[in-house]
Amino acid sequence: MEHDLAAVDTAVDRLAADPAQIIGILQDVQRELNYLPRWALERVAERLGLPLIHVYRVASFYRAFSLDPRGEHMISVCLGTACHVREGPLVLSALERALGVPVGGTTPGLGFTLERVGCLGACALGPVVQVDEEVHDHMDALKAERLVKRMKGGGR
Repeated sequence: MEHDLAAVDTAVDRLAADPAQIIGILQDVQRELNYLPRWALERVAERLGLPLIHVYRVASFYRAFSLDPRGEHMISVCLGTACHVREGPLVLSALERALGVPVGGTTPGLGFTLERVGCLGACALGPVVQVDEEVHDHMDALKAERLVKRMKGGGR
């Protein structure tokens, strides 16, 4: 399998191959590849002159980074206090059923990844679901199912 080393090299070069910029470099690599595969971490370590374990430690510490392939669309369900008491867990369950994956899972074909988050900062609008950069407010189980159906191209 051929790897896109040029994408990794571009991210490293953009930040002058500065080890102090490792978080920004990993963000750029993930933005390009949609996750951080082992070969990309190895390349970053090599280019920055750092031990692989150091790069892996950074990549695995921050929740924003994913070491597993993610879907084209990220669906985040807020389960902060305000969303939780307004039946956010029911919205999450509905999305798990509609997508056919558990929280943290990715659909076959890498279409969608479902995640739970602690807070999306829209407490007055809860429960809230964020799809990529778009926030959907006042969600309930039925709205969540309809959202997935629309996204899969099967309805309004």
